Amino acid sequence: MSAKELILVRHAKSSWKNMGLDDHDRPLNERGRRNAPEMGEKLKRQGINPDIVFTSTALRAVATAKIICEKLCFPFDQIIHETGMYHADVSEWLGFIGGLDDQWGSVMAFGHNPGLTELVTDVWGLPVANIPTCGVVSLTFSRKVWAEAVLAGPVTASFDYPKNKSAVPKVLA
Repeated sequence: MSAKELILVRHAKSSWKNMGLDDHDRPLNERGRRNAPEMGEKLKRQGINPDIVFTSTALRAVATAKIICEKLCFPFDQIIHETGMYHADVSEWLGFIGGLDDQWGSVMAFGHNPGLTELVTDVWGLPVANIPTCGVVSLTFSRKVWAEAVLAGPVTASFDYPKNKSAVPKVLA
């Protein structure tokens, strides 16, 4: 069992065209459908290879997860739809991460703001004002147990997003 890697992804840009749709059912808009595969390619070039993938059940998060996982050659049928990730707050994120099975060394999770940004800024003190749509924060933890890792905080962290035209993500820690 080795150190842990957590890849947090905010869903891609969603559509507000149909105001009659429930928030949970909003699809990706054109920009979201363009950004998600671009970010998937960037993650693939960075060697991201998750053991397990979780996503919020919101349509925009599921669609983002499927597009990015396709680029990473991660099977769609192995993506776990997690109801509690829909607008999860910091305490829910901490509970989710701390409860992960320790057999998983690399976990990818697709979720929403403000919970994701608050998690990385308020809990781990990382300098991210806002995780934009389709933004990715990649964290490594020296602990081998998720419940310990989440409390100890990351030893390295990077931040990438669609408008970052650099080939490498920004190093945060």
